[in-house]
Amino acid sequence: STRAAPCLAGVCTGMAKELTALVDKQISVITNDGRNIIGILRGVDQTTNLILEECFERVYSVSSGVEQAVLGLYIIRGDNIAVIGELNEELDEELDLSNIRAPPMKSIVH
Repeated sequence: STRAAPCLAGVCTGMAKELTALVDKQISVITNDGRNIIGILRGVDQTTNLILEECFERVYSVSSGVEQAVLGLYIIRGDNIAVIGELNEELDEELDLSNIRAPPMKSIVH
């Protein structure tokens, strides 16, 4: 089976080129507005726009545990990305999200 190139027209440069190594892996993205979105990276283009599948957002609260909002297939614009990292699924499964309390992250101010 042939798979589509992870970058638009198969051309990637800079950060997008580095991210092609994470295609088909579960990643965590923190956006400029403080959201934490987790999903399987399916594609990235030359402007670092991401296509994520099986996505959910972790919503933090100081009064209750972490909630996970299902997003499904999701596109994140490259100019809205603050941090990207591969998620260690084994460690992530060990987390008891219902006991984690944290204030929501604030937006990044440039």
